[in-house]
Amino acid sequence: MILIGLFAFSTLFVFSQKKENAISVIPEPVNMVRGTGYYKLPEVITVSIPNLPELKTTSESVLAKLSATGKKVSILNSKNAIIRFELTKIHEPDLQEEGYRLSVKSTGIVITANKPAGLFYGAQTLWQLLPQEIESKTKVTGVSWKAPLVEIKDYPRFAWRGLMFDVARHFFTKKEVEDFIDVMVQYKFNLLHMHLTDDEGWRIEIKSLPRLTGVASHNAKREGYFGTFAPIPDDEPRTYGGFYTQDDIRAIVKYAKDRFVDILPEIDVPGHSMSAIVAYPDLSCTEGADKYQVVSGEKFMNWPGPVALRDNTLCPANEKVYVFLDTVFSELAALFPFPYIHVGGDECAKNYWEKSDQIKALMTKENLKTMEEVQSYFEKRLEKIVESKGKKFIGWDEILEGGLAPNAVVMSWRGIKGGIAAAKMGHQVVMSPTTFVYLDYMQGDAISEPHVYATLRLNKTYEFEPVPEGVESKYIIGGQANLWTEQVYNTRHLQYMVWPRSLAVSESLWSPKEKKNWNWFANKVENNFGRMDLQNVKYARTMFDPIFSVGKDANDSLVITLSTEIEGLDIHYSFDNSHPDNFYPVYKQPLMVPKDAVMLKVITYRGNQVMGKQIDMPIAELKNRANKSRRDD
Repeated sequence: MILIGLFAFSTLFVFSQKKENAISVIPEPVNMVRGTGYYKLPEVITVSIPNLPELKTTSESVLAKLSATGKKVSILNSKNAIIRFELTKIHEPDLQEEGYRLSVKSTGIVITANKPAGLFYGAQTLWQLLPQEIESKTKVTGVSWKAPLVEIKDYPRFAWRGLMFDVARHFFTKKEVEDFIDVMVQYKFNLLHMHLTDDEGWRIEIKSLPRLTGVASHNAKREGYFGTFAPIPDDEPRTYGGFYTQDDIRAIVKYAKDRFVDILPEIDVPGHSMSAIVAYPDLSCTEGADKYQVVSGEKFMNWPGPVALRDNTLCPANEKVYVFLDTVFSELAALFPFPYIHVGGDECAKNYWEKSDQIKALMTKENLKTMEEVQSYFEKRLEKIVESKGKKFIGWDEILEGGLAPNAVVMSWRGIKGGIAAAKMGHQVVMSPTTFVYLDYMQGDAISEPHVYATLRLNKTYEFEPVPEGVESKYIIGGQANLWTEQVYNTRHLQYMVWPRSLAVSESLWSPKEKKNWNWFANKVENNFGRMDLQNVKYARTMFDPIFSVGKDANDSLVITLSTEIEGLDIHYSFDNSHPDNFYPVYKQPLMVPKDAVMLKVITYRGNQVMGKQIDMPIAELKNRANKSRRDD
């Protein structure tokens, strides 16, 4: 017993030492060597940073962050500063454009990079080395302001590290977009994809086409399950929504650029174009389009398909469409300096095209055999328009169907097959598959989450690997996670859906593949929650919630298996309708349902600390799942 006790104590001591020595940085750096001890910030903090326009915002943010320490902070352009940001005099190839070195020694902190972006990303890592209170907006007392002695060499795996923000389904203000940027850059994302147009609204001012925002930027407000609302009366005022003026866009672009983020604008055509058609009905192939209204969440499409109940497509056979798009992309290209423009191309319902005499005439004239070839004809013409503006053409993977435009970049969302096909054809690819990075999906059990049609847990997102086997990595320029906002009505819920799953994406896109480790990452995520709390950023804690699996035994009795995403949690449960806590039974083996029980309640603990939320699972729901699983098998 004495030996066992000594072993247990030594194991706990070693674990504590490892935890003490562990450095929690997201995304995981390329190389990190921990020294012994810490560097404690002095009472007077001096900072040296290059006096460059590109670093003005970085300088301001450094001073603002350090103000939380309550110490005197000032800029001192001298080698004697205790925190020094330095650009290399001789370019270091390993660091590329965005890499950095971060050295914390007993004498101070030095961040070195080839370019200003590297200094910015080095600063993001430095904040994660300091106590989490560095994220406070006000002075914090009683904190030991120290950073571990460490040498870090770090640079990104991919150049394209993106998040897609759908501002079309629900409008988010300029300030909300800027707040979104503030959080994403902390984890070294460098690309914001703005989905600016859809059936629910046109969100960007095009001065030459004023009706796009004059009549197509607002709809009727409904709350509930998007896609199930009753038809909206024609005479109901459309007052819910908004748009960005061109001055707004310039301000957002600058705000992003100051934080080393590029913005990819998307105009989604030829499908998802109801807002454009409402503004200019003659862009449609279908008679009666002048009676259409911007979609407000009512059903207007049948799935799978899609099969449109109202025609939401631009007409590829109508020359006015190409004049319209030339005008839109002319103004768009002038607003967004990023070299790519996204043209959508996804989920184009073609059932109205099939009935159109204009489309039939086009097919005869151009020798087109299928509706997919009709869309390909459209995409190839659109590519020429985009390229005439000095931009590169990128679209969702449906643009592969019927023949890919010559220079198109493919964003693979329906799994990875489209990306593989495009890469093997020699096209650049951005990976954003539903299977790993669709942030609008539920994060936990459907019984306790805002309902969406699919679930994507954090540990599944962490499995995201942008380069599939058998594909040359040079064609995969990066990846991104996508947040569609049909069911996202406000910025707090937006944050809940984005974080922490985007942390997993950031590590997949920045860190070396071999550095990824789920258990260590989960620990880092938990450590990071305190930082988000201090920033008032909402996040999901579903990683702590139990997972239900159900089946039936040989006697047709229900068998319930419980598990968790992360290690080290106890699952406590009850069948008697009372609320379980850590004094209730601990799950150890599959559960049989007591006779007449109607509810299983579960909650996770780590020791005496509640970790997940209580989930109340009706036995009837579990029986339905077991029966469905049997039918599916």
